[in-house]
Amino acid sequence: MTAASAPATRSVEEWLARYAEERPPVSTAGAAVTIVLRQGETDVEVLLIERAERLDDPASGQIALPGGHVADSDGNLAVTASRELEEEVGLTLGDLRGGLRYVGTENAVRFGLKVGVFATALGPPIRPPFPRDEAEVAHVFWLPRGALDRTRSVERDTSRGVYPVPATVFEGHVLWGFTRRLLRQFFELPLEDGALGPAFNERPTPPP
Repeated sequence: MTAASAPATRSVEEWLARYAEERPPVSTAGAAVTIVLRQGETDVEVLLIERAERLDDPASGQIALPGGHVADSDGNLAVTASRELEEEVGLTLGDLRGGLRYVGTENAVRFGLKVGVFATALGPPIRPPFPRDEAEVAHVFWLPRGALDRTRSVERDTSRGVYPVPATVFEGHVLWGFTRRLLRQFFELPLEDGALGPAFNERPTPPP
């Protein structure tokens, strides 16, 4: 097991302030996901889902960010992200503190599509996130940012076959691949698998 050097502790607001609230590009991706943050007792936490086991789902049983494919009626990636948040974990824009911040659009090589990435903060929701459809989402949980500092090698079925990959293991959940790379880059931790990683750039909020 290895540990990366963690950046100085930041608040939810400081992590989000690197990205402006703005309209994302239209029709530049086939899916969208959202990094939902909250302040835990000792660390910033990010909302993750465990996808249900399904034969027709290439991400069956995987740990992922809430999100899904673009629908023809969505109009832009922010609509896709907010719709999927509500469909998968019951969060509406009214449950969030501030709007969705566009982080970037990245290639999900394993799934052969581009994914729009957004970030936001949880407000005081009427009820906590929950699996709205257990045929789609088996479980939801919060991952402390510090858990991403710790890396284990875990064998997984990759596009190159069964192969040892860098992973984060938290309370029995194994986070690896695209979602883990997105989160490690978002939290400014070193990428561990080279060219397979995302490469979105910090988008600072313009001065008033």
